[in-house]
Amino acid sequence: MAELRVDHTLERSVTVSTPGTRLFTYVYRPDTVQLESPKPYLHPIRTLAGDLVSLFRPHDHVWHKGIAWSLPHVGEHNFWGGPTYVHGRFYVQQPNNGSAVHRHVLDVGRDRFVHELDWFSQAGAPVLSERRALTFALVDDVSWVLTFATAMTNVSGATLAFGSPTTKGRDNAGYGGLFWRGPRSFTGGAVQSPSASGGDELRGERAAWFAFRGVHDGSGRNSTVLIVDDTENPRHPPQWFARSEQFACLNPAPFFSTELDLPDRETINFRYAVVIATGDGDAEKLAGHGRAALATS
Repeated sequence: MAELRVDHTLERSVTVSTPGTRLFTYVYRPDTVQLESPKPYLHPIRTLAGDLVSLFRPHDHVWHKGIAWSLPHVGEHNFWGGPTYVHGRFYVQQPNNGSAVHRHVLDVGRDRFVHELDWFSQAGAPVLSERRALTFALVDDVSWVLTFATAMTNVSGATLAFGSPTTKGRDNAGYGGLFWRGPRSFTGGAVQSPSASGGDELRGERAAWFAFRGVHDGSGRNSTVLIVDDTENPRHPPQWFARSEQFACLNPAPFFSTELDLPDRETINFRYAVVIATGDGDAEKLAGHGRAALATS
């Protein structure tokens, strides 16, 4: 099996490749405008066959960027991007678009990247500090896996309520957390949970993992993206925010329908595995790859 290559552009990004394909770039110091709540993101993301499975700044939601740790309601702060949901007024642009800012790198290795971040309000006040670790590995000749781990500490001076538009009153819009936006050609693709396969009707279901199967323009190949929620995560198994009809996305959403309070100076931890596979892979098998990665990372 081929080895992975890690290229580090100092103070900007890391790119992980096989001899034939750049699998992903993690931009940890982006040049995002404030309105889009600047934060690190993964894009482009590709299968081992070279097919692109992420989308960057789509015109309908310019704050969607590949895969990102995006939080729409943290107290009064919006770390998602764009307008904030206000019940009775729908989405309203407010001066609350915060930033997740890279502080320094802790580790760059052949299979990992670890760094620390500071989360600030739009006015520049400290809200959270974070330690984030990404690990990555090849699984076989058709799939690879990324693990994402975050430890977030409240430094705001008061309890922070993590929530979603649903916790603020919008039905079935519980997004927030690790969010993947798929390519345009995946629109209309198949969403799968351990118990069902379908589309938007699966949104809100609780499950240990969700998968999305799509078809690429040009090559006509299929690809599968699957996210596994770690069993130690708060509120495991989570409710999932998933879309297929309007656009392709997956999001294990721990604050989907109920807020989670984080007292000042306390820390909350989340871990996920993201499996990227060429073809219309067996979801249970891919989920097993994700669980194995979480067990060893």
